[in-house]
Amino acid sequence: MEIRLTDQNFEQEIKNAQKPFLVDFWAIWCAPCSILGPILDKIAKDYEDKIILGKANMDAVPITASKFGITQIPTVVLFWKGKPISGFVGARPEHIIKEWLDKTLKEIEQKESEQQQEQKKSEQTNN
Repeated sequence: MEIRLTDQNFEQEIKNAQKPFLVDFWAIWCAPCSILGPILDKIAKDYEDKIILGKANMDAVPITASKFGITQIPTVVLFWKGKPISGFVGARPEHIIKEWLDKTLKEIEQKESEQQQEQKKSEQTNN
């Protein structure tokens, strides 16, 4: 699933996402972006139960790009719960992106599990 992001919908889409949100900052005139785009599309299909893919054309997100310090493209950023947690700049091969994504998603899973365990302990202590 791919969502086209603009300055108007960026924050709402990122914050309301039920899964980690992978954002591709790109431009039509950027040659490396045209190489990376199809790779990310394929990865998004392979990981459709784990992530959401958003495409942010730099012409449509100047305010957002500035807010997150995006000065080079392509830039890929993984957001979770509305916050950027990891990313990279430049086109990369599919297997490298998948390795990075697998590692990052595992880290998210571990943090979520730890937070749930802490919350259960806190609830037990308060009861």
